[in-house]
Amino acid sequence: MPGTKRYQHVIETPEPGEWELSGYEAAVPITEKSNPLTQNLDKADAEKIVQLLGQCDAEIFQEEGQIMPTYQRLYSESVLTTMLQVAGKVQEVLKEPDGGLVVLSGGGTSGRMAFLMAVSFNQLMKGLGQKPLYTYLIAGGDRSVVASREQTEDSALHGVEELKKVAAGKKRVIVIGISVGLSAPFVAGQMDYCMDNTAVFLPVLVGFNPVSMARNDPIEDWRSTFRQVAERMQKMQERQEAFVLNPAVGPEGLSGSSRMKGGSATKILLETLLLVAHKTVDQGVVASQRCLLEILRTFERAHQVTYSQSSKIATLMKQVSTSLEKKGRVYLVGWQTLGIIAIMDGVECIHTFGADSQDVRGFLIGDHNDMFNQKAELTNQGPQFTFSQDDFLTSILPSLVEIDTVVFVFTLDDNLTEVQALVEQVRKKTTSIQALVHSTVGQSLPAPLKRLFPSIISITWPLLFFEYEGSYVQKFQRELSTKWVLNTRFSGQSKARCIESLLQAIHFPQSLSDDVRAAPISHHVQVAHEKEKVIPTALLSLLLRRPIAEAKARLAAAPSVCEVVRSALSGPGQKRTTSETLQPGVQ
Repeated sequence: MPGTKRYQHVIETPEPGEWELSGYEAAVPITEKSNPLTQNLDKADAEKIVQLLGQCDAEIFQEEGQIMPTYQRLYSESVLTTMLQVAGKVQEVLKEPDGGLVVLSGGGTSGRMAFLMAVSFNQLMKGLGQKPLYTYLIAGGDRSVVASREQTEDSALHGVEELKKVAAGKKRVIVIGISVGLSAPFVAGQMDYCMDNTAVFLPVLVGFNPVSMARNDPIEDWRSTFRQVAERMQKMQERQEAFVLNPAVGPEGLSGSSRMKGGSATKILLETLLLVAHKTVDQGVVASQRCLLEILRTFERAHQVTYSQSSKIATLMKQVSTSLEKKGRVYLVGWQTLGIIAIMDGVECIHTFGADSQDVRGFLIGDHNDMFNQKAELTNQGPQFTFSQDDFLTSILPSLVEIDTVVFVFTLDDNLTEVQALVEQVRKKTTSIQALVHSTVGQSLPAPLKRLFPSIISITWPLLFFEYEGSYVQKFQRELSTKWVLNTRFSGQSKARCIESLLQAIHFPQSLSDDVRAAPISHHVQVAHEKEKVIPTALLSLLLRRPIAEAKARLAAAPSVCEVVRSALSGPGQKRTTSETLQPGVQ
């Protein structure tokens, strides 16, 4: 269906994008395809990388191709219609809050996004004197918010059990299940359970692949594949008993890294939908497409404002890279919900870039007592679960050294006296500090604080003339902008070879028997969770065509993962053509 309008985009992308053409990596879901825009990302300098990732993020807002529309997009009539229908269902719960609940759920990045949005909308309701109606579920519980525990995502039964707990005694529950690639069993089980209990539950599935590309492998502890669940939801959508929101936003800049564009698109879509529901119910009016478009455009402007700082973002990127190359560490210290974004970025560097769990870490400055479902899960659980201001002061500050980098993320509405005091403490340990500062037109960074930073990314936002929701629109813009900035920080092999190499890296030094190969996915994930640099090891083994042991030795001796992979890519026989593709699972 054609798009609703012609809209001038911040960064022009081809229409249709090459990835939309019939036959382009046809066997691969959109979220796992390689992006033609970034086919030379491994050879780009910092400035070029930021530019390319900005172009990839701009694809979120691109309309359907007018000549040959292949996929529905964020601005497509069908997507906007579904968003309005879901907003209407949320309104019904807001109008009669007794016994009502909105659950945001996902695994990994999607679960962390669910946590962030539940916190934000509960804060919005408290600010209006209303009883909070939001909660979140994340595979593995609250510990997965602040640390990487991805293996728990693979249980559908776990998802259903967690949903039953939070929904006990409720009369009407909207469950928004987030799975960027339409693949997470944790979400599939919940959606299936909701469809079996429509008297209480309304399931809403959010992802960024067509349903035909949803994962169709058997789920170990469930009766249906994810695709079968999504197809069932599509049929029930005709009666508005279930909804599927799955616009295509294009492949990731780093193939398969759905925490990047997928996470951003999740935030944009759901915050728009939910904010429209709150705005219109408080005004006593019906949600309209115009309301949706007004807020969507503020996110598109956020893209323009953020990437206007590309040169300074590249400077930050180089500073971070320098610290990591020198075996230093990077600490992201954020105030309020920007601290949540910082925590998310630190956790997700482990999977996106093969980082050690201590290499890049985020910390939240501010009160977080009412944010978590089970804060007790995080108490005395070890260093990887530390994330608070006290944790930073007691565990990190004393051991800081000059090769470490600390990035401070705050707004000029935060307690700047507190910011300055912490920066001064850090400067006694390292001068490698950076600031990412958000302000509104008319605000300026105090000179004493400004002088403390060698480099500052200063992002100034225009005044928004919305009603009460204006402050939340700007809050959401700042969070998204911070995510884009922090996100900036390959192999043409057959799928069978990629899988074999990955299994070898996971189970090394054990040889791969038929029994090991036939083991369920959850077993491989559990074993991999105890190993370091599994994906870089498998990738290097493929590139060098050498045993896993040699790949591990090279990684151990190299100053950085990036350097050793780049060296392998430039070695004999590794020159790629544009027709070669990057296989999913080997990034």
